[in-house]
Amino acid sequence: MNSGDTSLIDAVIYNHTLCDGWTNSTEGAIYHLGNTILFLGYMGGSGAYGALYIFSFLAPAFLCLALWGWLTMCGLDVFIWNLLLMLQCLAQVCHLIFRLMRDGLANEEFSALYTAVYLPLDVPVQVFKEITGAGENKVLSLAAEETYAVEGKTPIDQLSFLLSGRIRVSLEGQFLHYIFPHQFLDSPEWESLRPAEEGNFQVTLTAETDCRYISWRRRRLYLLLSKDRYIARLFSVMLGSDIADKLYSLNDKLFAKSGVRLDIRLPSLYHVLAPSPPGSEGGSASSPPRGSLGDPTVIKVDPAPSNPGSGTRNSQPDQGKNPVPKNPHQHWSSDTEMPSEDDPPGRFPPRYQRGRAPLAPNDTPKL
Repeated sequence: MNSGDTSLIDAVIYNHTLCDGWTNSTEGAIYHLGNTILFLGYMGGSGAYGALYIFSFLAPAFLCLALWGWLTMCGLDVFIWNLLLMLQCLAQVCHLIFRLMRDGLANEEFSALYTAVYLPLDVPVQVFKEITGAGENKVLSLAAEETYAVEGKTPIDQLSFLLSGRIRVSLEGQFLHYIFPHQFLDSPEWESLRPAEEGNFQVTLTAETDCRYISWRRRRLYLLLSKDRYIARLFSVMLGSDIADKLYSLNDKLFAKSGVRLDIRLPSLYHVLAPSPPGSEGGSASSPPRGSLGDPTVIKVDPAPSNPGSGTRNSQPDQGKNPVPKNPHQHWSSDTEMPSEDDPPGRFPPRYQRGRAPLAPNDTPKL
């Protein structure tokens, strides 16, 4: 460092002119207004909205200081510096607004859906936009008592998610359960079919109140799931949880003959829920009639077969003999009525009798 630089630093630090006295005059109102806005601006928080708050206050604050430098101080340098700072703040405000519009959700219903369902799962906003974009970013409506699907008639060609309202699910006029907000309307039907299969609803879905929902066309959603593994895993988790909730909602409908409530999560109940094998001539394994709570019929069983020498591999059980039990995994009862207190336990509506494993993330559906 040469002597010229040293003398300049000494002049700035040590040899500057000291104030002879404080003036009693104060600056104008524009100067104090600018500093007041500047003080309020620096009280903003963090994040995009906090930065937007700060720069929105700094811009008018520097504008006031620029006017103060031009009108009161008559200093060109004061005016130019504050003017440049004001322009910089305005540029930051425009940038933040553009970024929030690009990343944010303009629809209030979509914003509420993301906050309530997808944000707790740490789903990025861009992924959520892809999901809603597959449904054309539309929110559909159902008026009270309007039917969403009719059993045996409405084809399974879409998947819907309820945003508000309440849906009543019934089978042959008999109430099954309700569908509440943030639940799928037709998750069991969706999981019951492969991409190349077709089918109709086995239950009737009726709006009990004014409802709002979003819907995805079946083909378009399958294309999205086959393209994005993350979205496929997300839908697999959400659909599985939704079907489990619907299945547990039927738990109150299951009663034993003694009036004890059965829990479908108990392993011992699995064999109770298994249906009796059809085709028994004697009807020894058939369920008692609807509403019958009498004692079961006692059937005498012949301890020895009529033809001891014949093989039993291909023989059918004779009348009065206990039939060979079948694997409970084979099928459910074909009865389509929902069990009530008078029904024998273990009968689910057909909506939950047929299912398949969720679509694997790396499976490419054949359309």
